[in-house]
Amino acid sequence: MRDDRRQQVEQGRTTLGIELGSTRIKAVLVDEDLRPIASGSHEWENEYVDGRWTYSLESVETGVRAAYADLVADVERQVGVRPTTFRAAGVSAMMHGYLPFDADGELLVPFRTWRNTSTGLAAEQLSAALDFNVPQRWSIAHLAQAVLDDEPHVAQVAGITTLAGYVHRVLTGRDVLGVGDASGLFPIDSGPVDSAPGEPGRRDYDAAMLATTQELLGGRVPDLRALLPEVLVAGEDAGALTPEGAAWLDPTGTLQPGVAFCPPEGDAGTGMVATNAVAPRTGNVSVGTSIFAMVVLERPLGTPHEELDVVTTPAGDAVAMVHCNNGASEIAAWARVFGRFAEASGSPLPVDDVYATLLAEAVDADPDAGGLLSFNYLAGEPVTGVEDGRPLLLRTPGARFTLGNLVRSEVHGAFATLAIGMDVLHGEHVAVDRMTAHGGLFRTPGAPQRLLAAALRVPVALEETAGEGGAWGIAVLAAYLEHTDRSLADFLAETVFGGDSVHVADPEERDVQGFQDYLARYRAALPVQDVAAAATRTSPTTDQGEPTDGGDPRLQADAGDGTADADVADIDAAAADAGTADAAPTQHTEKEPTA
Repeated sequence: MRDDRRQQVEQGRTTLGIELGSTRIKAVLVDEDLRPIASGSHEWENEYVDGRWTYSLESVETGVRAAYADLVADVERQVGVRPTTFRAAGVSAMMHGYLPFDADGELLVPFRTWRNTSTGLAAEQLSAALDFNVPQRWSIAHLAQAVLDDEPHVAQVAGITTLAGYVHRVLTGRDVLGVGDASGLFPIDSGPVDSAPGEPGRRDYDAAMLATTQELLGGRVPDLRALLPEVLVAGEDAGALTPEGAAWLDPTGTLQPGVAFCPPEGDAGTGMVATNAVAPRTGNVSVGTSIFAMVVLERPLGTPHEELDVVTTPAGDAVAMVHCNNGASEIAAWARVFGRFAEASGSPLPVDDVYATLLAEAVDADPDAGGLLSFNYLAGEPVTGVEDGRPLLLRTPGARFTLGNLVRSEVHGAFATLAIGMDVLHGEHVAVDRMTAHGGLFRTPGAPQRLLAAALRVPVALEETAGEGGAWGIAVLAAYLEHTDRSLADFLAETVFGGDSVHVADPEERDVQGFQDYLARYRAALPVQDVAAAATRTSPTTDQGEPTDGGDPRLQADAGDGTADADVADIDAAAADAGTADAAPTQHTEKEPTA
């Protein structure tokens, strides 16, 4: 530590990061060594209003203020002084969705979050016309669907942005987006970047795709480019805190204007930063309620794939994402069962001990889980073409039904769909040196990391700082404003993570072969999902579904909150289409998909 933290706070030498996740808004203050001083948070819930998942702008304002106030209170507890200014700051949020504003800055329709799956036709038409996979949750898909549906508000749209872009604009007055967040609004040009030494390379929306999309939208949207925020890369000046922004964030009047802001980013980008995975041939895997992998590409993909989204790092490098709706919830369900058994037997165990005991059994189990097969499909799964999922445990009469094989099967089942998506990258000959894992499942060392390495056939690392989360990641990006003499990748590797301990698990041949045998049975058994769904049709008004995940830390998210939590489709949005209980049109909370 370079100086007393109290002095750093008093003198404004600290950095602030704020991230709006799907269930929690978090604020983090870091010192000059980028280590957390204090944090604050605010829990919030999305609402199902008029057939769409949304958060009101009023809840955004009250939530961000509450998280900041909680942070300030924690700073006072930790160092005995209240901050009045910061060296730099940044805002991040869950990506995608639809926030259209008129010329006066008024929101035209309630915020349509990335959970909504009402843009299928638009996404299909855009993907075909652009020869580029445009997911339903992307902002351009929402705008195009509004045009197709002849929604009256389209004629009044003067600009669209993301949630992070909106909060950043309130605080600074600048209508900009970090390139990673912008890549979930409209495709980014992935061509070579020309820049002078020490200067960040500029990025922008793909001009040819803009022209094609403009033709599709026709006169209903006279100038698409004019609706989109300016694109900035990591390290570029994104404005400063205005007096109005300071009052919005801190109504007490203590916070002073003038704080420099980095470009607002999406939770996928902050997850990459928090896991030191922004350089080509690196990637990260987030395991929580949903599961996704992101790999930084050395070159563009040869062809578009429905299984892969192409976004960017905060520096503008292309990233391929495999996102699966279903993650560790089924493992959590089994842990609850065994935790309750321990309690009923008179020997209750803390939740961490339940997981540790179960996962230890998986280490020495049969490599292929002894013939057992597990599906974690609480909802539909686009990667495997399953529209209506059912969690299943299958075994033949000759299978070895042991505790270890049961747990290993559930872990294999959580990674199976991800592995299927990653096989597309293998087919594109995408090289990956290592993946960094994050998510609550990896709170237990050993089995999860080892089995993920086997499933993906690549070394898997755990960074000790990854658990600091997306709010910390955007604070790091804010600190990078003063370090643009180096690339973001070098800044992270040399300054941010240079002294951290890293544990890397290499794939073991026995585990790799066992998982491949398991995956072959998994693929062959996928038709069982359709049969099970047809035989057990449910209604959101009658089926109450799985017990709540409650406070299970294995399904909580911090690093790239869904991310990963993040720039990602959601298990509940898929459930809404599938007609499962989780899609009931009531106020709803979902655990974020990273840890």
